[in-house]
Amino acid sequence: MIKKILVWFLAVGLLVSVSFAEAQQQGKVPRIGFLGLSSPSSDSTRIEAFRQGLRELGYVEGKSIIIEYRYAEGRLDRLPKLASELVRLNVDIIVARAAPAVTAAKNATNTTPIIMASVADAVRTGFVQSLAHPGGNITGLTSIMPELAGKRLELLKEIFPKLVRVAFLAYVGGTAEQLYVKEAQDAGQPLGIEIQPVVAKHPSDFKEVFSAIKKKQAGALVVQPVFIGGLGYGQRIAELAIVNRLPTVSDLSRFPNEGGLMSYGPDIIAHTRHAAHYVDKILKGTKPADLPVQQPMKFELVINLKTAKQIGVTIPPEVLARANRVIR
Repeated sequence: MIKKILVWFLAVGLLVSVSFAEAQQQGKVPRIGFLGLSSPSSDSTRIEAFRQGLRELGYVEGKSIIIEYRYAEGRLDRLPKLASELVRLNVDIIVARAAPAVTAAKNATNTTPIIMASVADAVRTGFVQSLAHPGGNITGLTSIMPELAGKRLELLKEIFPKLVRVAFLAYVGGTAEQLYVKEAQDAGQPLGIEIQPVVAKHPSDFKEVFSAIKKKQAGALVVQPVFIGGLGYGQRIAELAIVNRLPTVSDLSRFPNEGGLMSYGPDIIAHTRHAAHYVDKILKGTKPADLPVQQPMKFELVINLKTAKQIGVTIPPEVLARANRVIR
């Protein structure tokens, strides 16, 4: 009888311990790593968009999901260390903002799922095998911003019919800038526009950049979006462009808010918010390799008429009529 009782207690104890372990596993709060190139302040709008996407899916930050934020503060050299730190924390997923952050995460792990919160060209940058079948541990959202170079140059040509030379402000240290420059050069040829790349890495370079642009007699400036979204230098670039009475255009709608003349590109805020859907699907068991990479569906033209007045530019009515938003 005593032996039977002992066996019964052991069996019950085993069942209780197994049930407790299962409950712990089921009650585990997922931990997401958020890796950004910029600072929290310059990226606050996109971060909030991502959080909103999670809330819409029923996640409560700090309760049903934990987010570990890591920011490089505009320093590329910090990204590898921050990515490795997230991997050591054993996060369930890494959400990476901007191509350099995706590169750092990719180099840090080939097992932890990585979600691209919008990069310039996920295929040509080598992050995924194809949009439909990403393969590996990376998926998410890719823009077609480089391919929209032709549209931006067409807008400049409408405003400045005699435009023949455009400078392109490119960021040193990656592959995305090469894609942007090439797309702009290819798009400029049929329009009779010569694209002249100028490179910069830090705000201290900008005065030299504008001096070089002036010497090259460029009639307008295209700004690679990483300066605005990833590095937070949009306002500084816009200020220098106004001083030099130089028309500017970029991809991100925040650029005209900061003083740029205009922007044309995808709705990045909506794109970033949609990254939450990838988080949700992966947490529910879908593998990154089975989640197609998505491209933007909505595009917007924003024009800053205040800046146009400051640099002495008149925007044709037919261009203004196509604008989704006009800043006066």
